Parts: sequence; structure tokens; C-alpha cells
Amino acid sequence: MSLPPPTLIADASSLAVLVTTLAAQPVVAVDTESNSLHAYRERVCLIQFSTSDADYIVDPIALRDLTPLATLFANPKQQKIFHAAEYDIVTMRRDFGFSFVNLFDTMSAARTLGWPQVGLAAILETQFGVKMDKKHQRSDWKRRPLTQEQLDYARLDTHYLPALRDKQIEALTATGSLAEAMEEFERLARLGENPDPRPDPALAFWRVKGARELTPPQAAILQALYVFREQQADRQDRPPFKVMAEPTLLEIARRAPRSVAALPGIPGMTPEQIRRYGQGLLQAVSQGLQAPPQYWPHVEQEPDEILERYDRLSAWRKTRARARGVESDVILPKTVLWALARNPARTREDLAAISDLGPWRRELYGDELLKLLQEGRG
Repeated sequence: MSLPPPTLIADASSLAVLVTTLAAQPVVAVDTESNSLHAYRERVCLIQFSTSDADYIVDPIALRDLTPLATLFANPKQQKIFHAAEYDIVTMRRDFGFSFVNLFDTMSAARTLGWPQVGLAAILETQFGVKMDKKHQRSDWKRRPLTQEQLDYARLDTHYLPALRDKQIEALTATGSLAEAMEEFERLARLGENPDPRPDPALAFWRVKGARELTPPQAAILQALYVFREQQADRQDRPPFKVMAEPTLLEIARRAPRSVAALPGIPGMTPEQIRRYGQGLLQAVSQGLQAPPQYWPHVEQEPDEILERYDRLSAWRKTRARARGVESDVILPKTVLWALARNPARTREDLAAISDLGPWRRELYGDELLKLLQEGRG
């Protein structure tokens, strides 16, 4: 492709010029690259911007303060275009404290339109005849210097978004779905405002596939192994799965080896892992054997009437989605189903109190939802 090279922004003066340049644009495309596959705690490593005639790449590793960009994201008069905005919004809000208004999400728009493929690569090939090279998809974006190939790859995530947005607005307007899409964009802009706390490693081990099948003494060993792996990943700044795979932890917990000689026979254990972690694993096994047995924590079940309402609402949503040829959550987010199941609305005012149920959806689906909930009470 004969595109001009993107402009790399890696110092405060260049950032100031960029902020001034972007401030004059009514529409700006945005994307990020993070290092989740290469670090214990991921961080945003690149922020890409595109206008109708230029591409820019901001380097958060080189720049200590990205506060000047906050005005752009919070400006209601400038539309920010993302593709699959959720991850970008949550990570930028977490890392930089940005707030977001006036978004357009091209993946969400594609889903609202019922497009068969909603991934960016598929859309760009269909709409613009552009084939994206996924060679750098798994790059460690924190490593410097960045190659020209990496910069070219990163810019393609935003370069075509302004033109794609224009096509989608035309299609959404033609199908009468623009207001619906805009309402969903407003919901996406609120993501990450109340982040979930980091899971406690002392309990997170229950998320390992197969953990619930262990005996309570074996579960205590798995707990100690899981904490050991988290400590190693944190110390090395590596993702836990790159320290040791979860199926391997599970098998160690089952076998409870007492010597290094027993480790080579465990599926997934490599000679390098045995060399680096062998003694630590054995100590974790010993700690688990001495610890109290671990029982799957009791999870309070929703009352039957709430589950029944949720199932009824879910079935209605699925029928509505099938008739339109879209995914079920295009009709209503799951958060709305649970809100209605737990606190069944009786009036339009009750519906208005549900944050993820905006005016457009209330107008279109409100009577049906109230009738459905009323039938349940009968």
C-alpha cells in the first residue's frame, strides 16, 4: 500500500502539536496496543489516531504524561471512532484516567446492521479490498525501538475507520438503526467507570479448569501452586501462563510430587521449568499438604423466581434477535435482563431507572417488556 508513513509522537512538544491538530477535527479514529501477552500487568503501549488525511502513533512508553489527550476524549463535539471499543476504553481509563463521550464503534455498528463478519480484518477486506497482515498481532508492544513494520501495522487499525464510519452511518440511517447504534455507543463509553477489583490469588485458583474436580486436600495444593506461579510471574513481569500452564498445575496438585525426580513425568513440565521452579514447586506442594483442605466456596444462588424471569426474558430476546438477524445482545445487554429479573419493572418510570436501557430501547421494547413481566406476576 502506498500510504504516507504515520507520524510517531514520542515527546511532549510533539504531543502538544498533535493535540492542537486533533482539536480541529470533528472526527478522530482511535485504537490502542497493549502488552497483555508479554507482561504480568499489562499496560497501554501505543495509542493510534487517524483523521481523514493523516495517521499518528503516540508512544506512552516514551511520554510520561498523556493528560493533554484527556480533552479530546471528553469533548462531546468531537466523535471518537473505535473498532471493538470496550478493551480500549477500559484500559485507557485504567492507565490514564480518561473519560469518554461521543463514541462511534464500528464493530458495534456492524453487529447492529447484522453484518455476517464483524472483525476489523474481514470488514476492511470486504469494504475496501484491504488485506491486513497479522504478523505483528502478538508483538511485544512495550519493546523499543519500534520497527517501521510495526508502525505500519498499528496505523492500519485506525486508518480506514473514518471512511468505514461514513459507510456505516449511511447504512444505519437507511435501516432506521442509527439511534439504536448511538445508544449502544453511549453505553460503551461508560465501561470501566467501576472497575472490578483484582482477583485474590488465594481464591482465584478455583477458576482453573478442573479445580472443582479435585479433592479438598488436592485443592489446597493447587491453591499453593497458583500463588507460587503468581509470585513468579509478578517477579519476572511475565503473564502467568508463560511461567506454567494451568493443566500442569492441576496435574501437580493431583500427584503431589515429593521430589524433583518425580517432576519430569508430569505432562507439560519442561527441563527448563524443572531447573527454574522445581524446588519452589515442591515447597508449594509441601505447603498445600500442610494447609487446611479447600472446599468449593458456597455461591448464593439466585431465587427461582428471578431465574425464571431471566429465562423468560432471555427467550424473548433470542426470538427478537433471530427475527432481525442479529446477535441477542444487540437487542438488549445481559445487564438489562438481570436488572429486570431481579427488580421487575411495573412502569415506564421503572424502566428508565435501568442505566443500560436507554430511551430508544425503552420506546421500542418497553411495552413488550412490561407485558412480559406482568404475565410472570400473573
